[in-house]
Amino acid sequence: MITFLSRFFIREKQDKVKIRQEYGMLCGVTGILLNICLFVGKFLAGTISNSIAITADAINNLSDAGSSCVTLIGFKLAGAKPDPEHPFGHGRIEYVSGLVVAAAILLMAYELIRDSVQKIIHPEETEFSILIVAILAVSILVKIYMFYYNNSIGKKIDSAAMRATATDSLSDTCATAVVLAATLVGHFTGLHIDGYCGALVGIFIFFAGINAAKETLNPLLGQPPEEEFVEQIDQIVMAHEEVCGIHDLIVHDYGPGRQMISLHAEVPAEGNILEVHDIIDNIENELRAKLGCDATIHMDPIVTSDEHVSTMKAAVISIMKGIDEVINIHDFRVVTGPTHTNLIFDVLVPYKFYISDEELISMIEHQVRKRLGSNYNVVIKVDKAYVQTNAKK
Repeated sequence: MITFLSRFFIREKQDKVKIRQEYGMLCGVTGILLNICLFVGKFLAGTISNSIAITADAINNLSDAGSSCVTLIGFKLAGAKPDPEHPFGHGRIEYVSGLVVAAAILLMAYELIRDSVQKIIHPEETEFSILIVAILAVSILVKIYMFYYNNSIGKKIDSAAMRATATDSLSDTCATAVVLAATLVGHFTGLHIDGYCGALVGIFIFFAGINAAKETLNPLLGQPPEEEFVEQIDQIVMAHEEVCGIHDLIVHDYGPGRQMISLHAEVPAEGNILEVHDIIDNIENELRAKLGCDATIHMDPIVTSDEHVSTMKAAVISIMKGIDEVINIHDFRVVTGPTHTNLIFDVLVPYKFYISDEELISMIEHQVRKRLGSNYNVVIKVDKAYVQTNAKK
């Protein structure tokens, strides 16, 4: 149905931001209508059967309709153009709407568990009819369909909010399946498991809400970019032979389709600065054209034609790899004086590295003087990588 409706309401030739906004709004409206229909059917079934599990499941669908409203509003606001108060756009509102959906899931789980515990303490007879079974079975099929289209569209437009909604639909499917099982077991065996099944559903939905919250909260806090995206950046930049290496790559995420890149590119110090600057401009334009994001590149000049510098750099790299293979260096410079020589460079180590920064610097100083001589000093800055990438040196 979503594919059919998209042919009428979505023009694929539009820009990507507009397309994903319209997909999000279309899925939001569809979710509102389907969840309201499910609420009406289940509430009727729960009233007829006197089942707390069915009634709770109906309230769940009503909250899902509210969540779809939040998703709809989120996509609408996220598509707003940048303004003086929000120069990077409003894309992160989509993450906020996904977080609100996750909060609604958790609230519903709490209420369902609370009501189910009361039903366990004070069990009541439940009624059974073919109509109730039919309503629950249809509800399961509808929720499976909603999971399918929310998940597929969420992947298509890379939307954390849509994936959170898909998770909600999947948890609803399991919840209704358990409610249906409880209804059948109660009718054919006489066992009062309505409250126990409601509590089980509540626990399942609670964990689904936690996972949905993590998926939408991480982009707001600042998660690392996808490894594939980092590799694309590396390939585009390093395809230019004038670039010797890249480091300090940072991807600023202001919402889906609103990413900005900053990085340092090592270039030959012997090159013509105007020519190298022109190449850097071309790389920035290429990143914008191929990846759809603005880029700012800082040039780091490094000496490439001095044999002594190359020898010193190779020796320092060997020392680093002797300490740990994961250590890299960049911005290597050699400053020679009358009494001593300074080796100046940055050391790149992972977060939570087992060696402290102070211990690492001390180890490097000791190894440099041991292997190169006491007249060599090191001036080191320890860096942590903002992304997981194997920058070329």
